[in-house]
Amino acid sequence: MKRQQSSKTIDVLRELPSPLFSSIDAAKLVPDDNMFLFRASKRGYIKKITNKVYWNILFSKEPPKVEHVACFARQPSYISCEWALNYHGALLQVPYVCTAITLHPGFGQRNRIKYGDYVIEYSRIAEKLYLPAEILNQNNVLMATPEKALLDTAHLRHRIPFTDELETDNLNKKKLKTLALFFPKRVQKLVNEFITEFIDR
Repeated sequence: MKRQQSSKTIDVLRELPSPLFSSIDAAKLVPDDNMFLFRASKRGYIKKITNKVYWNILFSKEPPKVEHVACFARQPSYISCEWALNYHGALLQVPYVCTAITLHPGFGQRNRIKYGDYVIEYSRIAEKLYLPAEILNQNNVLMATPEKALLDTAHLRHRIPFTDELETDNLNKKKLKTLALFFPKRVQKLVNEFITEFIDR
């Protein structure tokens, strides 16, 4: 009986997305998703990443990357700020926090996911600042362009930190100025000061 249950569990896992799937995905394939997830987890076939999000270990041996988890756990979301700047080679510093931007409201600990050695942190942004043309699909991960990432940083942090570690050659000055016009005046001021001090010098 146990062998039969295990075989059925494996068959379901084979049909589920990998490396990540949600409890909603599982509920479409089994009558009792809670029991299915409990048994699969107990057998080591899956691992819970965060609320309703699971890693399909059986069919994806390599752990999902931080960026994949961030974009999957709350949709739609895109990677921005320090993480995106580092990804594009515009920031030398390797960040500990992966900032994901979302249109969804959220409060408290729901905005943070501890994943391995990193923390995924969600920040909400106004829809008019989403700028879809500046969000790239990089291997099924939505990633801000370096210019959009810098503007998001200035907008969310109310400053541009780590200026001494930015590789300004990887930032397009004209594009920065153009995109800044979509953001509040305080962000435009920060960006113009940054361009004057670090790009035009």
